[in-house]
Amino acid sequence: KGCFMLHCYLSSTLEAELVDESSVKKMILTFEKRSYKNQELRINILFDFIPTNKTICGFKFMESELDLNDIIQEMHVIATMPDLYHLLVELNAVHSLLGLLTVVDLLQELTDIDTLHESEDGAEVLIDALLEGQVVALLVQNMERLDEQVKEEADGIYNTLAIIENMAEFRPGMCTEAAQQGLMQWLLKRIKAKMPFDANKLYCSEILAILLQNNDNTRELLGEMDGIDVLLQQLSVFKRHNPSTAEEQEMMENLFDALCSCLMLPSNRDRFLRGEGLQLMNLMLREKKMSRTSALKVLDHGMIGPEGTDNCHKFVDILGLRTIFPLFMKTPKKMRKTGVSEREHEEHVCSIIASMLRNLKSQQRSRLLSKFTENDCEKVDRLMELHFKYLEAVQQADKRIEGEKHEMVRRGEILDDSMEDEFYLRRLDAGLFVLQLICYIMVEISNSGISQLQQRVHQILNLRGGSVKVVRHIMREYAESIGDGKSDEFKEAERKRIMDLADNF
Repeated sequence: KGCFMLHCYLSSTLEAELVDESSVKKMILTFEKRSYKNQELRINILFDFIPTNKTICGFKFMESELDLNDIIQEMHVIATMPDLYHLLVELNAVHSLLGLLTVVDLLQELTDIDTLHESEDGAEVLIDALLEGQVVALLVQNMERLDEQVKEEADGIYNTLAIIENMAEFRPGMCTEAAQQGLMQWLLKRIKAKMPFDANKLYCSEILAILLQNNDNTRELLGEMDGIDVLLQQLSVFKRHNPSTAEEQEMMENLFDALCSCLMLPSNRDRFLRGEGLQLMNLMLREKKMSRTSALKVLDHGMIGPEGTDNCHKFVDILGLRTIFPLFMKTPKKMRKTGVSEREHEEHVCSIIASMLRNLKSQQRSRLLSKFTENDCEKVDRLMELHFKYLEAVQQADKRIEGEKHEMVRRGEILDDSMEDEFYLRRLDAGLFVLQLICYIMVEISNSGISQLQQRVHQILNLRGGSVKVVRHIMREYAESIGDGKSDEFKEAERKRIMDLADNF
């Protein structure tokens, strides 16, 4: 046994020593020769350039296929040495690799994200060459030819998607280009294909969500391709039925994430409205299936900001107030089971109500405000309960942060802007953002002209030792942080509006 282990160790050591720059060069040149010969024989057979001796020519072609496959298998060792990737580019092997459909496995290994991070320089050179050779367009063309009924070809699609994911993680900037090279169109087609759920459909949903992250170009492209309708159609399955497996649930969440990303773009809000997205989300909330957690998040994204005005009005028209307020009054236990925290749920509900108070006009606004007067102002009581809950959480976080600041000053460390930003983010995570939304709702309903609401808010504040000054301070902080990515004119007008509400509170 000892001799056998020694033999294995010596063999692996010898192999590692043999694979150096010189042997990699030799390997690549052999690949180039065999690739050229294979291509030549393929052309001869396809176009009948050698009408005689077809049997011999066919035999030679099969032989060249095997030889080419052997050298491709040998080349997998290069995937363990990213610092030598530059040789693939310098010896023009990337072009030959892209011309072959049999190298998907090798490309997947070469672009393995852990390997790419081992040698950033080598990885950069390879990724540049692949993108220059329009690798995504070629991979998409290849996938279009594959038949997923055949296991090996279905595996080929999975491995192709892995190449794209690896490249997108290493070079996020390539997502726009990839989407435009036919990938977006192929993904949407594959997602809506009437095929049983499998690993490839799950992977497609994941890649789609990646393409749409923080990228307005891909969001616009998806909208133009009627992608919002595709997403809504696929999600409608989960209106009355829960996903049957954990993998199917993951796909559902990916599609919801993709939809939320798309709704960050104003033009897609209109497509969502026309596609009856609000009606679907409202039904999901009422059906009380797993999808309702994400449906709530989608509604939040669709109604926020001035671009969400039409969606807010439509939501009231389809009797959405009857759906949202029971969720405001009580966090469903089932929702906690889906992995969503109580705070996430309360944040989305409060954000939706705050968006409606900001955007609704005339009759729809009156219908919203009248909800707060129902059953002896029970919704105001709930609002104030949430106010004190989150105020306490933020005050505790503030104490911890003040202690840390004091300790930093004692050690002679400087509290710069980046440190202050970090502390502010921590306060938001501790519940400050939800508290800001709650205070915004408080000042909005208090300024509505309905004295019953104003009196109830102040009555509970006084009873529980609350403070108008604290609410105003929270609103000032909220006003200062408003309008990320908005025009200066909008920011200024919105700040003034919020400050006026706070001053009149």
